Amino acid sequence: MRAPCGSVRHGAVVPPWGRGVKVFLVAGEPSGDRLGGDLMAGLKALRPDVTFKGVGGPEMQAEGLESLFDMSELSVMGLAEILPKYRALKARIRQTAQAVLDAQPDVLITIDSPDFSFRVAKLVKAGSDIRTVHYVAPSVWAWRPGRAKRMAAYIDHVLALLPFEPSLMEAAGMTCDFVGHPVVADPVASDDDANDFREENGIGGAPILLVLPGSRKAEVARLADIFGDALTLLLARRPDIRVVVPAAHAVADDVRAAVAGWPGDPLVLDPRDPGDAKARKRAAFRAADVALAASGTVSLELAAASTPMVIAYKVNWLTFAIVKAIALIDTVTLVNLVSETRVVPEYLGRDCTAEGIAEGLRAVLAHPEAQEAAMAVTMDRLGRRGVPPGLRAARSVLAAI
Repeated sequence: MRAPCGSVRHGAVVPPWGRGVKVFLVAGEPSGDRLGGDLMAGLKALRPDVTFKGVGGPEMQAEGLESLFDMSELSVMGLAEILPKYRALKARIRQTAQAVLDAQPDVLITIDSPDFSFRVAKLVKAGSDIRTVHYVAPSVWAWRPGRAKRMAAYIDHVLALLPFEPSLMEAAGMTCDFVGHPVVADPVASDDDANDFREENGIGGAPILLVLPGSRKAEVARLADIFGDALTLLLARRPDIRVVVPAAHAVADDVRAAVAGWPGDPLVLDPRDPGDAKARKRAAFRAADVALAASGTVSLELAAASTPMVIAYKVNWLTFAIVKAIALIDTVTLVNLVSETRVVPEYLGRDCTAEGIAEGLRAVLAHPEAQEAAMAVTMDRLGRRGVPPGLRAARSVLAAI
């Protein structure tokens, strides 16, 4: 019997076949690669006879996946950005779907990247009865609610990161489990770690401003000048602030080039530098007094570290205009959504200006406690102190097949 929608079985689930479990996974973004890696680890813990094929990045490859092609080819965001690569993406869609059909796995698990994932799943369903699972429910609560009913034609089961999503997926005709958000399983730096970070970098007791301009080249290119101008305005009134910039691996060179013109002699945390880059980043998050971040899941990482934040984002004007016209929500920040508050200030689209951002940072620095309760509620609702999300997701997958 399948586990009921919205719940996850907590014992190892053994399907009725007497052979190994074959799993085909597809991830197209670093965040999806991370989800896939944790899920694969969970599946291996429950079924040591599991084998994997598919598309993924370094996290999934570390768990035993040999990627069909470089996952970075799929890391494209925004309507205007996709158009120039449309033919190449279509070819990869066909190639991936055919690889699934050739492999005949017990389950196809697509992870986020719905524009790519759903097209692959649709082709697979058209040519087989392979079970399909999608990891990360599409944000039908934010825009295009009809997507849920359409995806039910080729997706059997959904793994949801947010606690309010299973009922929406169930209403559209799919089974769905809330498996928790991976951020709740991440280690968090201690106060001692934060103090060590300050001492090692000569920061002392000065206020720290984290600046996170995104993990994609297009994001860094669009936000770098705006963020730099905002810092100029902020530091003119608060020259005591130290700026720390944790760079994502894929854009480390872009970030270094961008901050060269920023004021305040920013400290760039390059993941390629010697030592434990992840521990260094966690310590910086814990040590920071406030953060300026591009919109995305980084808001949850900041909440986990109890770091108050300002969110800003700018995309191609056409993409923004289309999304804004069909949006069903008035905030894009997950902390605001999950906590059912609006305490995290946002500067999006035309409002993404240096003046607005600088004023927002000054306001948060003056009253950082305003976000404390919302960040704590967010972490609790996402599954903090529960079963690790990767293991919950693995149990849900095995129950679904």
